[in-house]
Amino acid sequence: QVQLVESGGGLVQAGGSLRLSCAASGRTFSSYAMGWFCQAPGKEREFVAAISWTGDRTYYADSVKGRFTISRDNAKNTVYLQMNGLKPEDTAVYYCAAAVRYPSPGGNKYKYDYWGQGTQVTVSS
Repeated sequence: QVQLVESGGGLVQAGGSLRLSCAASGRTFSSYAMGWFCQAPGKEREFVAAISWTGDRTYYADSVKGRFTISRDNAKNTVYLQMNGLKPEDTAVYYCAAAVRYPSPGGNKYKYDYWGQGTQVTVSS
């Protein structure tokens, strides 16, 4: 079992920045890949970014490339999502997820086994 707790969401103006954190517990953190997804009201949960268990491979949705950065600190059992240049269309609940079966699941949400409760990000225009 893996427990995930996100933090760092909030209200920010367009062009601003936020850093989301996701603290993991329950299994050896360095043995599984991590991802971030978002879900806006009335929409499907969408892929944002992912990082392999070693941290040497990262993947991004086209809509966030060049603005968001995913990273992980295996010593702290934490994955981060640095969000810069935020836009109103980034408004959503952001979820972190852990994939224990696949070393590099990328953007396929069905390859992720555990999910956090989500943190709200609201970007005002």
